[in-house]
Amino acid sequence: MCPECRHLLATTPPAPVEALPRAHAAAPYDGPVRRLLLAHKERGALGLAGPLGDALARAVRSALGPAPEPFPLLLVPVPSARAAVRARGHDPTLRLARAAAGALRREGLDARALPLLRHARPVADQAGLSAAERHRNLRGALTVRPPGRFHRPGRPGPAGYRPVLVDDLVTTGASLVEATRALSAAGLPPAAAATVAAAVPHHHRRRPDTRDQ
Repeated sequence: MCPECRHLLATTPPAPVEALPRAHAAAPYDGPVRRLLLAHKERGALGLAGPLGDALARAVRSALGPAPEPFPLLLVPVPSARAAVRARGHDPTLRLARAAAGALRREGLDARALPLLRHARPVADQAGLSAAERHRNLRGALTVRPPGRFHRPGRPGPAGYRPVLVDDLVTTGASLVEATRALSAAGLPPAAAATVAAAVPHHHRRRPDTRDQ
């Protein structure tokens, strides 16, 4: 990563995501930020997970507000489809969630990442769908993994943690809305949501390509 891109990620003020309460993004999805996210997600530039995770951690802090309640944080990544993970050879959002949790721990916060969510049914490719179509496509698509899966000796489960949804990118907000529904239905309503980037309105930028979520 060049110094200019690193400076951009580190200094852009996180901002609320329009129409999504308690959701903040670290930067607009455009220019260098878009190229960095696509390089990490689609081209296996795994070394970018560190600085992108730092940006995601800043968005988490911003979403929680200046004086967050003193609960340990559980960063819950919005899951990618299994086929997408197999095709890419890695789970980019989970990798970013773990990097962000590490950044928060270095600041003295109790934070960890946990892939609590999974797809309960197949969904169509979101590329090319309108906002309403994306919400219909994802409605009821996610569910919470069995809690017992996370109770291992020396590793606490989700109980007692404050869930925060995280993703690399938000466009229409359909994924975050569905993830919020699934966690809330399981008795784990998220305290906030955070993403590395947020797409600006379509009249300000080109239409997302097939690699955009």
